[in-house]
This record gives sequence, C-alpha cells and structure tokens, in this order.
Amino acid sequence: MAHRSLLSSFLSVLLCTAGIFLHGDVLRGQPTAAAASPRLLNALILSGYNNHDWRTSTPFLKKLLLDSGRFAVRVTEEPSGLTPSVLERYDVLVMDYVGSRWGRQAEEAVESFVRQGKGMVVIHGANYAFTGLEVLGDGHKATGLKEEPWPQFLKMVGGYWTASEPKTGHGRRHTFEVVFSDPDHPIAKGMPPKFLATDELYHQPRMQPEAHVIARAMSRKETHGTGREEPILWTVPYGKGRVFYNALGHDAVAMNETGFIGSFLRGAEWAAAGSCTIPFPEKLYPVSKDAKRVLVVTGGHGYEPSFYTLFDGHPGLAWTHAVSASEAFQKDIRSQFDVLVLYDMTAELAPERRENLVRFLESGKGLVVLHHALADYTSWPWWYNEVVGGRYLLKPEGDLPGSTYLHDVELRVTPLGAHPILQGLGPMHFIDETYKGVWHSPAITPLLQTDHPTSDPVIAWISPYAKSRVVAVQPGHDRQSHFYPGFRHLVQNAILWAGASRN
Repeated sequence: MAHRSLLSSFLSVLLCTAGIFLHGDVLRGQPTAAAASPRLLNALILSGYNNHDWRTSTPFLKKLLLDSGRFAVRVTEEPSGLTPSVLERYDVLVMDYVGSRWGRQAEEAVESFVRQGKGMVVIHGANYAFTGLEVLGDGHKATGLKEEPWPQFLKMVGGYWTASEPKTGHGRRHTFEVVFSDPDHPIAKGMPPKFLATDELYHQPRMQPEAHVIARAMSRKETHGTGREEPILWTVPYGKGRVFYNALGHDAVAMNETGFIGSFLRGAEWAAAGSCTIPFPEKLYPVSKDAKRVLVVTGGHGYEPSFYTLFDGHPGLAWTHAVSASEAFQKDIRSQFDVLVLYDMTAELAPERRENLVRFLESGKGLVVLHHALADYTSWPWWYNEVVGGRYLLKPEGDLPGSTYLHDVELRVTPLGAHPILQGLGPMHFIDETYKGVWHSPAITPLLQTDHPTSDPVIAWISPYAKSRVVAVQPGHDRQSHFYPGFRHLVQNAILWAGASRN
C-alpha cells in the first residue's frame, strides 16, 4: 500500500485538460424553464477547420448546449458534405468554421435551411469565412489561397471582415464592457444590461442593412481600437429564418465568461425557436441546489492529488475536505453533510469522535469507503463487521492470514447485477493496486468482481448495515484509476446513491 508521488505529471495533465474537464458543467443540474421543454432543439455544429483553436472551442460549445438541457447536439468536421436531407432534422446550425468554400450543394442546402425558417449561429472569427479574403489555416498562418466570396453567407451573417477601408480588425486583447443597445430583444431580456468580456474586440466589420445590433462595446484607442462603439452581438433575418452573430469567443479563456455563455446559449435558442428560456448563468461553475453535501476524509496514508478530481466539476457534488478523521469527527456533523467519503487509513479514533461518527451513520447518512480506508479502525469490531462489511488485515489474526497488496496490476473488472450504482457501467479494464485476503462479511451484496489471482474476487460491495447506505470500493490507488472514466463514474454513482438517505 505504498504511495508513489507523480505530482508533476498530474499537474501537466490537469492543465491540458482543464478546459473540458472542469468547465463544461455550467448549467447542468440547474432547474430551468428550458428543462421542461417538450422537445429538445437539434443543433449541428459546423467545424473542422479554423484559424482559432477549434479542437477546444467546438467541444466546449457542444457541452454548453448539451448541459443547458435545451439541445441535442451533433458535430460535423466536413461541412462540404451537407445536403438538404442531412439538415432537415436540425433546428439550428452553429458555425465554428473558418476555411474553404463548401461547394454549391452544401452552400445551397444551408441557404435553404435558414431561408425556410431555421436558425444559424456564427461565432467570433467565423464571420471571416467566405469573404474572398485569404483562406486562413490553423495557427493564423495564411495558406495564400483566395476564393470568390459566398454572397448569401455574407447576407446571412450580416457583418463580415473586409480588407478595404475601413479595414476590419481588432486591437490588443483586454477586458471590456458589453452593453445591450436593444435591451428588449428576447436574447437580451434574460441577461443583465451589461457584462464584462475578456477577448478580442472586433472593430469595423462591414455591416449590412439587415443586421440589427443588440449589444456594443467601446473600442478604446489605448488598446489600439477605433475610439468608437463597435457592434458585438447582432441578429439578421434571412427569409423566414433567424441568424445570431456573437463576436466574442476567441478561445477557451474568452468562452469561460458568463456573458459569452449566456449570450451564446440564449442566441442559439432564439435562432432555433424564436424565443429564449435559458437563464443567464450567474456563476461559471455552479453546483445543483440538490447536490449531495460530501465530506472527504484523508490522512494516515499517502495519495496522489489526482484523487480530488473524482469530485471536482460534478454539479451534483458539493464537497469539502478534512485532513484527518480526528478533524472530521471533532463535532456532530449530521446537519452539515449527506455523505462521508473515507480515503484515510486511521488506526484509532477517540471515543467522542467515534460517537459523532456513529451519530452520523445512525441518522441515515451515507458512507463510501475507498481503497486503503478498508484498513480503518482495526480494533473496532462494530465498524468493520456491521458498517463496512469488510476489512484489510494489517497482520495475521487467529486463523486469518494478513492481507496482501500488489501495485500496478492490469485488472479486468465485471459488474454484478443491475444495481443503481452500476448504471452506465459495463466491463472495465484498468490498472490499480490489488488486495488479497481482505475479510468480507457473508452478508455483503457484491457489485464488482475480478479474476486476477493477486486480488480477492469481490472488489466492491454494499454493506449489510441497515441504518444507512454504505458502499465499499477496493480500487482507487492512484491516477491510473482516478482518471479512468469507469472508476470515476462508479465512485460518483456510489456517492449519489449513498447520499439518498434511508430516513
């Protein structure tokens, strides 16, 4: 059960994945009028080529739409293959694309789609596309290719880049205030009258008469702007359809702003349905009002900080941390938490702290015991016999030999039965530390099993304890399991199930 620190590697992975790993749950779990919609709106994101980082922005836009509860979403990275039959199932197109023309068939299909009453959303630099300017490649490197403009797209987008005077451009990236100039527009009505953005502030787009500007920002000369108010958000009627343009959204940092998120989601809903029900997100990373209040207890055994990512970013979990069992149970915690997650290895617990732990469990609150916490409180028979239903034996006891462990074992894991904790899980294959010779109560309900010879067959179970919901999960040693999607899903399911009080 020794611990090997891989902190530097963990931090590098976390920084690379943070944009998608933590930020996508902005609205999930929040009660909204949109959540009660009788039909999801179908959105298709057009992507695959851009002088901006579309490999990050497109998944982020998709997750925002999905997590709003209002949209079903698909992505195509080859928009040139669009046809009327492909588009007929969608309500709105979201354009995160700057690249070559798509060809007559695809372009006419998009024109007809919007003209007949559907919607389109164009994000940030996508209003550069199809202008006749040089086609840009990834990383702002021009390919040198010039194409004829797509006239109907320029009409649809309502304001586009031009190289003729006055030239379109932007000054130095900075934080600026976006102010709604039409606060009565459906997109604006659900938002504050102004919000901050940290982005490129586009200036001097070639605006078309049909475009209706609903929000502007001052482009200040000290940031190399024009010294004038510039359009930021606008709408365009195209036949019976609706187009919304959002000049914000240069990258993941710019998109992680409540103003961008609110205007994008409400603009997409307006373009698709002609109305807006999605609320403005007052916080970027909220938790659900019904989130389980979780106390995570560590101490007595080393662990990798990747462990904390099991809880971060999940809107259904509002968690805090105690660095020891002594700190966790120094007072009555029944009113503060719904679930305990033990990841400590504590030999003894003072009597008054035992009493607080007993009170918590006897009140019907939940418990999840992870990995080395199976070695907790080895001199407290009530704990391991009745509550946990299992125990790692640190040394031989009577006829029972001491338990053993082995690091870095390739495990094949099979779910048992159809318990709610196993919902969404199938067979798994990951690397972890195995335990063998763990004592198990004959009354447990097995959840997971493995056939590896260095492990006991049952590696996760439900305790027979009748007064609260108790789950034990033997794996979970390091990043190999902490980052593994199946293990993450298992632990999160276990916490949510255990937090559904029996009382």
